Amino acid sequence: MRVYVPTTLPGLAAVYAAGELGPGPLTAYAVTPGLREWYVSDDIEELEYAALNRAASASLRLLAGAPDTARRRVVVAVDVPDQDAVADPDRGLEASALGEVRIASAVPLAKAAAVHVDADDAEADVAAAAAALGAADHGDDDAQFTVDGAEDHELLWFGVQETPNLIG
Repeated sequence: MRVYVPTTLPGLAAVYAAGELGPGPLTAYAVTPGLREWYVSDDIEELEYAALNRAASASLRLLAGAPDTARRRVVVAVDVPDQDAVADPDRGLEASALGEVRIASAVPLAKAAAVHVDADDAEADVAAAAAALGAADHGDDDAQFTVDGAEDHELLWFGVQETPNLIG
């Protein structure tokens, strides 16, 4: 199963240094039954894109809690055995938990398929979105519009071997 693990650039540097994503448990995003039901599609590429976007939103939350971190969302795509990615059945249809899975233990970086990172030109919008996230969570429509502005930026795809250039 392909899962998408949200992180930040410093988090990616730590992953690269350790050679693994972890320690567990890890929160990741994947094509779960709840995500399928919410997204209403049978196209696996569309569903995986939705899971990637859920992970990008989680990366934004990590950035909101780390004001001194570079304002670029980072997601590591990793392949794990299906049984290793467990969705919480009690939260499967909660909006905040759509596509969310837990991975009990660390995952070797060798299992990573790709790294997705915002382009440099997304930094201003991502910074504004991270700053507005709290207000958006409390129902502020203008703040939600700002948060949605970060989602207008597509994450770029990088091969795992390019990680040193990303964290350099």
